Amino acid sequence: MSNTVKIRRQGGATVFSIPPALLKMLGVEVGAELTLAVNNGSLVATPTQGKKRYTLAELLEGADEMADLNKDAAAWTISSPVGNEVF
Repeated sequence: MSNTVKIRRQGGATVFSIPPALLKMLGVEVGAELTLAVNNGSLVATPTQGKKRYTLAELLEGADEMADLNKDAAAWTISSPVGNEVF
C-alpha cells in the first residue's frame, strides 16, 4: 500500500499524518512508539516493543494451581525434623 503525505510544521516540530489503514497494517494505535530509520533513502518506521500489558485473566491464570502447591508446601514447614536437618 502506498500513500502520499505532506510534511508540515506544527509548533516547533515537523510532522506528517499516518493514515489509519497503515496504522492497522503496522499493528499500532495512536500513542504507540515508533523507531524511525533511513534505509537506502527510504524512511522506515518500526513499532518499538513496549512492555506487554496483561489482562486480569492472564495475570490470574494458574493461580488456583499455585494455591494448591502452596498448601502442600506449607505442610513441610510445620512438620517435625526426621533426620539431621539443619535449622
